Amino acid sequence: MPPVSSYLLRVALCLSLPLTLNAAAICTVTGTGPAFGNYNFLSAAPSVANGQLTVSCTRVGRGRSTVAPVWSASAGNSGTAAARHMLSGVNILNYNLYLDTAYTQIWGDGTGVTRTGGTSMRLRRRNPTQSVTVPIYGRAPALQNPAAGVYGDTIVVTITY
Repeated sequence: MPPVSSYLLRVALCLSLPLTLNAAAICTVTGTGPAFGNYNFLSAAPSVANGQLTVSCTRVGRGRSTVAPVWSASAGNSGTAAARHMLSGVNILNYNLYLDTAYTQIWGDGTGVTRTGGTSMRLRRRNPTQSVTVPIYGRAPALQNPAAGVYGDTIVVTITY
């Protein structure tokens, strides 16, 4: 069996924004993916890690003052957000991303069993910019026995508003 320290798990977030013409607000997103660190394949407890997104919206012109950004996440390597996995070459380690601390709301694009995140912001003349920081909860099931290596996945985060 490989040593526990030979596993390093990372989830990278690639952030994208849709083009919105004649918008009353401009929104941006920044974030960091969960960094699981070393995976202990002997532990009966799942490996957990957190990341975060920050969504900032700024009022532009005299348009509407309420904006409702929604953030979604791609499936990554697995092709399905319902059952994501990280890769190290051809080796697989299962994990997923969640919107809640109970790990019941899988973060994805809103299809199937996945959900998107969202909020509503009221942008006023005196307070034209607002931000919200949202945690990302990552979890890798216990007792997987993958080959030693550095595992990773790339998730594309899209914000629509």
